[in-house]
Amino acid sequence: MRIVVTVKQVPDPDVPPGSFQVDSANKRVVPPTGVAPVMNGYDANALEAALKLKEAHGATVVALSLGPAEARDVLKRAIAMGADSAVLVEDPALAEADTWVTANALAAAIRKMGAEGEPIDLVLSGRQASDTDAGQVPLGVAELLGWPSLAPVQKIDWADGKARVERMTEDGYDVVEVAPPVLLAVSSEIGEPRYPPLRGVMMAGRAQIPSWSLADLGLSDLAPRRKIVRLYAETREAKAELVKADTAADAGRVLADKLREAKLI
Repeated sequence: MRIVVTVKQVPDPDVPPGSFQVDSANKRVVPPTGVAPVMNGYDANALEAALKLKEAHGATVVALSLGPAEARDVLKRAIAMGADSAVLVEDPALAEADTWVTANALAAAIRKMGAEGEPIDLVLSGRQASDTDAGQVPLGVAELLGWPSLAPVQKIDWADGKARVERMTEDGYDVVEVAPPVLLAVSSEIGEPRYPPLRGVMMAGRAQIPSWSLADLGLSDLAPRRKIVRLYAETREAKAELVKADTAADAGRVLADKLREAKLI
């Protein structure tokens, strides 16, 4: 079995909200100074699912990412966790990539992998990325490949050459059996990602990660199709007033009077 896991490098979602800034002119998120980007959380869940299938069935796991040279860091983390190899799709034209461009580039890279090596049975992706929360790219990749897809997925079993999948619904889950090749967009319910062992980190440091351009993928004329991009940083103004009184009981009465004046009680 051969599995491709798509991983995206995103701004660390755990940084304080005050560190989040938007470049309104260029409609881009400004990365917080001194805070390294991280692997998208759902993609880490997808990688964990792939590694469990590898341990159970002897699969080969390839991590695939799209982005600038710095995205090699997230691919090295994937190798440190247990992926066998990684590929980066890197091209200056991808700086303005929208969902359409991203899905086309990833789909072309997956086709190239399948053409140059053993067939790909399974593509695992996170259900959505924490920086956009769009959830469009995985299903777009499946459509461009002409593969069946399921999302969001909370469990994957592999038996008799087929995937047996639990797809989440509003009131529970469906059990679906599907033959490869198939793309599955994974949710966090599938399991927490493992922490890279020291041996894995050392191997990742020596790993050679090839870079494919759009020309390598036969996509030199690919252009964004987006119409409108809106980014904003929420701002809030808060005011506080300290209630002063001689005793706690008096402070309580003063506070109650002020809440009644504000029509909050």
